[in-house]
Amino acid sequence: MKPKALISWSSGKDAAWALHRARQAGEYEIVGALTTITENFDRVSMHGVRREILEAQLAAAGLPLFPVRIPSPCPNEIYEARMGEAIAAARANGVTKIVFGDLYLEDIRAYREEKLRGSGIEAVFPLWQQPTGQLAREMIASGLQARVACLDPKKMPRDLAGKEFDEELLAALPPNVDPCAENGEFHTCVTGGPMFSKNLEVKTGEVVERDGFVFADLMLV
Repeated sequence: MKPKALISWSSGKDAAWALHRARQAGEYEIVGALTTITENFDRVSMHGVRREILEAQLAAAGLPLFPVRIPSPCPNEIYEARMGEAIAAARANGVTKIVFGDLYLEDIRAYREEKLRGSGIEAVFPLWQQPTGQLAREMIASGLQARVACLDPKKMPRDLAGKEFDEELLAALPPNVDPCAENGEFHTCVTGGPMFSKNLEVKTGEVVERDGFVFADLMLV
């Protein structure tokens, strides 16, 4: 039997591509998606993606949701306590791996590995140190579809919120913005690709600025 794994699912392109790569490699049985949800808004934390889109994504990916519910604002001790509870529950259900879509931030990887140490669950990084320009174009060429769900207006133009993640977007990014936004320049919401059984139809609603980020309110059509 293959080891059971969860995908750390942010609703974005890197998580989706990590899922795709993990499935292609075939080393693990991906049994669910671990997603942090902000209770106050019932949206994916950081990305601001609606719960209905998250559920449609996971239905298309054929994965059950393993939610980690947190308040907003969320003190770090509460975040770590809630995540710790979710990890313990996953281990009790036979999960021994969590797949992450991180690319090259050493401190983030070290943090994840430290928090899992002693839990019986190992962190797996199928995209680690992939050149991000090449990786972004590989995703797009594969048929992956995504939109910019939120962005940092200090790093890139506000009017890119809600735009498709495509060659046109890559060309519009300022030179200092990573093509995969590994430094937090923007976050995406995946709507289609080889990891889904069908693509999602979404539209962009209101664009708002909150807590220093610009969010595009994406909705199912």
